[in-house]
Formats: sequence, C-alpha cells, structure tokens
Amino acid sequence: MAFALTGARVFDGESIRGGLAVVIGGGRITEVVPEEKLAAGIERRVLNGGLLAPGFLDVQVNGGGGALLNDNPTIDTVRRIAESHRKFGTTGMLPTVITDAPEVLSKAIAAVKAARSKNVPGVLGIHIEGPFLDKERKGAHEAKFIRTMTQDDVERIADLDCGSVMLTLAPNRVPPNLIQLLANKGVLVSLGHSEASLAEVARALASGARAFTHLFNAMSQMNGREPGMVGAALADPESFCGLIADGYHVHDAAMRVALAAKPRSRIMLVTDAMPTAADGPDNFALQGRAVHLANGKLVLDDGTLAGSNLTMDGAVRYCVERLGVSLEDALCMASLNPASFLRRDHELGRIKSGYLASLAHLSNDLQVLQTWIDGK
Repeated sequence: MAFALTGARVFDGESIRGGLAVVIGGGRITEVVPEEKLAAGIERRVLNGGLLAPGFLDVQVNGGGGALLNDNPTIDTVRRIAESHRKFGTTGMLPTVITDAPEVLSKAIAAVKAARSKNVPGVLGIHIEGPFLDKERKGAHEAKFIRTMTQDDVERIADLDCGSVMLTLAPNRVPPNLIQLLANKGVLVSLGHSEASLAEVARALASGARAFTHLFNAMSQMNGREPGMVGAALADPESFCGLIADGYHVHDAAMRVALAAKPRSRIMLVTDAMPTAADGPDNFALQGRAVHLANGKLVLDDGTLAGSNLTMDGAVRYCVERLGVSLEDALCMASLNPASFLRRDHELGRIKSGYLASLAHLSNDLQVLQTWIDGK
C-alpha cells in the first residue's frame, strides 16, 4: 500500500522546501507533490517537523555496533554493521574488509554476497581496501599481508558478483594495464595507501581509477615540487575523494582547502568506522592488535590511527557546524555524491519520482529520528 510522508521540510538533492508530501509505493518514491494536492485516500504519516533527506551512503565501513568484518567475516556480522549504522542515517553502505590473509578476504566477500542474496537492507556491495598497497603508507594495515597484484587477482575481483565492488590500491604498486582491466570490468578503483608521485597517480587516473580513499590519510603529501597524491587529488576535477570529517583524521584547515579546490560534487563523506562506532564498545582487537578509543579517536598502542568512531550523521554535522559547509552541500556529500561514485545516482541520492525510497528523517539539530530503506 502506498503512503505519504508529510509534515517535514524536504531536501530533494538540490534544495530544501516545505509543504511537500513524499509518496512511497513499491519501495520507490512515486511522486513528490504539495501537501494540498495529495490524492485522497493515501495514508498520511506525519513527521512533525525536521528534515526529510536522502539516506546516507557510506562507501567505507569496517565495522560498527561491536562488529568488525575482518574479525568475523559472516553474514551476521554484515547484518549487524548495517543495522547499527542505519540508526545514524546510513541506508546504503559498502562493508569494508582491509588487508588480511587470503582466507579472510574470501570469507568477507562470501559474507557480503550472502547478505545481498538474503536482501539484508542497505548492503550495496563491498569495499576491498588492499592488499595491493604500498608498505611505505600502510597505516594500520598489516605489512605481512600486503602483496603484488596478479592477473588472476584481476579476474577474480572482476567476477565477484557482489553488487558494487570498490577496490583501494596503490598506483605505484599496481601497473596501469591492470587498473584499466579492473575499471573496464566495472570495478570502482580507488587510490590510497601509497607514496605515489603525481605522474604515477596521473597514469592510474587515465587508466580508469575513479577515486581517492580517505583523502590526506596514508598517502604522499603535497609540496611545491612534487604534488604527490594529495596534490593530484585536489587538482583533478573528475575524481571523487573520500573524506573522514571527524576532526582527527584531517585538520579543519586541510579540509577547507579540499572543499575550496575540488568541485563539491566530487567530495563524499565516509566514516572508515570500526566496531566502536554506532554504539559499540570502547576497545576491540584488529588482527590481534589492541585498538583503543582515546579522546574520540581510535589508535593502536603506537599511536597509529586505526579507523574511526564516526557515523555519517556526525560527519554531516561536523561539516555544517565546524567547517561552515551549507546544509545542502553536506547532505549531498553524504548521499548524492557517493551515489554518483557508485554509478547509482539514477536511483539513490535524491527524493524524486522513480528513486528508491531510502530516506532519513533528521531533527532540526541534524540528529537521526527515523530511516527507511526501499520504503521500509
């Protein structure tokens, strides 16, 4: 049965308007009309204020609610991560597995594939972060599992049948011809964890790489004579950049530089969330290493950042309250922009007729009150 959401302002992906009714039927938005023109007989569900926005899309989610995909790569873990983050506005995600033993990566892929076959709400695909990285910029990734990509790896990743497949790799460790093969087969290649030069990044982008993983973190920095990965990312108007807006991973001034340099449509908020996020515990183990939540940030015993404690609603609030980003831009960075990166902006990221009814109802102070995925 169709129903209409009324009583809240609506951000449709471009502007915020009042007095609208969003009609939902069959899991999709069937129309957006002025409330006074809503057809008689349609059930009205009154939201009593706040803002109705497209649900958030997070393409980098390691864990949440106490669960970690690397630690227990099962469908139950994927379901728990998705359920935990849904309470904070995330209606679509790529569960993320980081560099690990081959059997762990295989189990994580199988878990995500099973979750999609069982229609676990909000699981859009998988993000495989590694193992084809640069040890010089490994971050919290275990060096012993980092390795060279082979032709067999390309074929296996391209044939996963796992929804959207995002792969983070180092452009100075994976040759352009393999990047081109992956991109041609539909893999969303993202560049990260690398000491690559501007020239190496340029070759990867020309070969079909589409994004940069957690901009500024675990990548060669920009200076006047060698712009590195950061400079390449900021100078390229077409590629997408994931940004962890938590105040710990990137300085506010650096984020403002990125916001000034890149088209706003090419910046997407990500959480890089770990088990502590979305109401999880303060401590967990990452591949046998203790990770602690200290003053809001997650660190290994040596002080290395190990993911984040962030949720997507928190990232939106940070952009609006600390960085001065307009609410419209911040919401697009959390929804429409990642939808464009995933090549799903024809059905996600907007409140528009024909789009999936994946929505978040936010309070006036941008706390999540309710979410819907495909109208449920």
